[in-house]
Amino acid sequence: MAGGTLTRLDLSEAVFREVGLSRNESADLVETVLQHLSEALVKGESVKISSFGTFSVRSKTARMGRNPKTGVEVPINPRRVLTFRPSHLMKERVDAGNKS
Repeated sequence: MAGGTLTRLDLSEAVFREVGLSRNESADLVETVLQHLSEALVKGESVKISSFGTFSVRSKTARMGRNPKTGVEVPINPRRVLTFRPSHLMKERVDAGNKS
């Protein structure tokens, strides 16, 4: 990983090393998977990856917000937001990593 962040390049390198595809095929595979995930989320579908978690899109209604610096109220438009809910296994793995 470059600088503590997992990138597309890191993922395609991992596929290259673990699966044995060429670097170009590995990069194409990672791009294709990410494209399918994105397209499903844009359509409003949930994406569940077993032992990892679930990505979903949630609609938020319009509401009044407040600028914390000035105290002026401003309307916040309705929007769709991406949410992620980790699986129990992922939570346990992350928690175990915190203990080492």
